[in-house]
Amino acid sequence: MADGKPGEDSAVALMTSPSVPMARGLRGGSNPLEEWSGHVKAIEAGFRAWMAKQPIHIEAAVATAVGAVQGGALGGLMGSLTADGGSPFPMPQPPPNANPEAMASFKQAQALAGGPLVQARNFAVMTGANAGISSVMRRIRGQEDIQGSMAAAFGSGALFSIVSGVGTPNPVVNAITTGVAFAVFQGGFFMIGQKFSKPSSEDTYYSRTRSMLHKLGLEKYEKNFKRGLLNDQTLPLLTDSALRDVKIPPGPRLLILDQIKRDPELVRAK
Repeated sequence: MADGKPGEDSAVALMTSPSVPMARGLRGGSNPLEEWSGHVKAIEAGFRAWMAKQPIHIEAAVATAVGAVQGGALGGLMGSLTADGGSPFPMPQPPPNANPEAMASFKQAQALAGGPLVQARNFAVMTGANAGISSVMRRIRGQEDIQGSMAAAFGSGALFSIVSGVGTPNPVVNAITTGVAFAVFQGGFFMIGQKFSKPSSEDTYYSRTRSMLHKLGLEKYEKNFKRGLLNDQTLPLLTDSALRDVKIPPGPRLLILDQIKRDPELVRAK
């Protein structure tokens, strides 16, 4: 008995050591990175759901502000990398008696290769306008399509031309031309993207369902809807028990049912 005490004491000390729960947590506990990712996704889903409930002008203002901040940060970073002070090819100054066409070309080059503040301003205007117009068009048309995408690109291109000053001495004409160029490129990219991501024939029955889930930030539950054969035709009949049967958690169930109740266009037969 006496010989067994040291072993017993060491076993008790090992069981009560703080490192044991830590080791157990590492072996069988939840992953902190996954928990953090889940929290971020939940916050994003809640933000999208909140945005969907706001009036169109509130959503447009918030989308514009967020897009402008993101674009300003990107433009400032690009401007710091291409600023004259750190560039081996500094931008030459225009001649003192340059004609209007030469000044217009210089302004265009300055807008595309300016310093951090210039680039931050230009990108903030361009991305902010694109995000704001896109949100308005998406609300008006009920989906994200090529018309809304081209309208947003036209507005962002025209505003970029005006703010950056590339249109001198004909700013209005150049703003329209730049907007059209942006819209054409965006329309082309949109069509290419649609061609490579063309949905199958069965997905046409999930268009409104998919749009609703994306608006709420719950697109990961689209497979649950398909697994339970819940499509656009069953949206008016959805109940909490039906969503529970396809393994959708309580929070997303409440958001989905609330969205169906508030959006009559969503359940209207088409």
